[in-house]
Amino acid sequence: MANLVNLEAVSKSYGVRPLLDGVSLGVAAGQRIGVVGLNGGGKTTLLEVLSGLAEPDSGRVSQVRDLRMAVVTQRTELPSGSTVGDVVLERYGAEHEWAADARVRSIVDGLGITAIGLDTPTANLSGGERRRVSLAAALTGELDLVVLDEPTNHLDVEGVRWLADHLLARRIAVVVVTHDRWFLDTVATLTWEVANGRVEQYEGGYADWIFARAERARLAATAEEKRQNLARKELAWLRRGPQARSSKPRYRVEAAEALIADVPPPRDSVELQAFAKRRLGKTVLELEDTTYQVGERTLLDHVTWRIGPGDRIGLVGVNGSGKTSLLKLLGGDVEGSTGRRIEGKTVALAHLRQELDDLPGDLRVLQAIEQVAGRVVFGKQEMTASQLGEKLGFPQARQWTPVADLSGGERRRLQLCRLLMAEPNVLLLDEPTNDLDIDTLQQLEDLLDGWPGTMVVVSHDRYLVERVCDTIVALFGDGRITHLPGGIEEYLNRRAAAQPVAGPAPSAEKVSAKKSAADLRAAQKELGRLERKLDQLHAKEEKLHASLLEAATDPAKLMELNAELKGVQGEIEDVEGRWLETSELLE
Repeated sequence: MANLVNLEAVSKSYGVRPLLDGVSLGVAAGQRIGVVGLNGGGKTTLLEVLSGLAEPDSGRVSQVRDLRMAVVTQRTELPSGSTVGDVVLERYGAEHEWAADARVRSIVDGLGITAIGLDTPTANLSGGERRRVSLAAALTGELDLVVLDEPTNHLDVEGVRWLADHLLARRIAVVVVTHDRWFLDTVATLTWEVANGRVEQYEGGYADWIFARAERARLAATAEEKRQNLARKELAWLRRGPQARSSKPRYRVEAAEALIADVPPPRDSVELQAFAKRRLGKTVLELEDTTYQVGERTLLDHVTWRIGPGDRIGLVGVNGSGKTSLLKLLGGDVEGSTGRRIEGKTVALAHLRQELDDLPGDLRVLQAIEQVAGRVVFGKQEMTASQLGEKLGFPQARQWTPVADLSGGERRRLQLCRLLMAEPNVLLLDEPTNDLDIDTLQQLEDLLDGWPGTMVVVSHDRYLVERVCDTIVALFGDGRITHLPGGIEEYLNRRAAAQPVAGPAPSAEKVSAKKSAADLRAAQKELGRLERKLDQLHAKEEKLHASLLEAATDPAKLMELNAELKGVQGEIEDVEGRWLETSELLE
């Protein structure tokens, strides 16, 4: 079968620098291709040439006849005077036409278009909302090929998983530039690496690409020792982690194991926590009986949350659930209406906000980093300001660039460098991966792996959260902070259980109020499972009460048992809430 799109000896330059140099490749029907590489390396240029948005300087680009293709770039231009509904549902007439299509309803719900509002003027949308509207408009069409440039930006963890599931179910060809490693590994069956004007092809997704890079470095005995070590460490993480991370292991397991035989785990959590306790003491950050409202919505309702030394916490929730507001509350930028915030005496807090802080535009990059400190220590690792800058995407030549000339992404990386140079012992990170390419992400994760402090991370990058955090908590909109022992997968499952898929009801048709037999059976099955879970938890609670009586003369044991009891009681409360929600479906 002929390829949908072919590139033959294509070259493209901007100025004197060739971004594509004699590139030949093709996209076959049903192929799902992830495009990776350094920022500025030519990924977007490749997509623009492939999709016909840009003409090559030389070579030929050809498409099959009547190719149905949609392209979503980072430049979102929406029609003047239009509403969200006009753009997303342009192909449909009356409401019942699209509302009767399950696929379109799924797109509208899955990308949060319902929450934005179909009647909302596009002129009133934020940048992130405009990107989601453009993506939804592209996906509603009948397609052979979709070309996407950073589609996961501005999506939360739930939205990223929805998009991955949607693309897998559509069975269409996909070419996607993304720095989201989980998304790349889930969706891609082929990876293109754009570097030095060429495009190298690798079978499989992120895990396979990382193996290929490490193996290539070993065979070539390359002098790039830093990159080799990072790739081997990343491979060790992939191989030792949950099996889902390497669900498509096309590489030889023996070769992978040989590569990582002498690579230690990403971090020694026990050692780091002990070090953090020596630096921070027992008290770090605490919210005690705190109520906090954002507008008319109650984000926290008399919540007590204690963050201890060495805790590495990932905070998840849908867009708009209050994650950024909670970080501001932890950082002391805002105050609750009840309760109090407690900060340890030895806490040195640093808060990476989504907004760019003021940077010294009259200085050069290295001077701006050295303005904070000349050297910095991360656990056992010491480095200069220049070395840290290089790790976070500022090579030696770029370090003498005036700060005023930096792009938005570079300014954010500089903000992160300055923040880390201050040697904080408590980090609040709000979307730290924005504008970072995969190589810089690996460097950041390498730093955070050995960072001996307390950390709260908000990020839509599931891979980063699972990599650097030990605990996951969620905001479900119920006024509480919910601990999730099962991590992000538990969060996604609970969200799915709490919000069954339902599109807007067609106004021209009467919809039956009766639940289907399948829905009732599913609810009854879930109810039975929750009841068994409650029985187990109540039995555990009774045992703990008995153990507390036996340990009446042992204060240390009492504290340990009491903490465990509170955890069980909190879990009982969560399960009872889910039981009530499920039982309402049967009424």
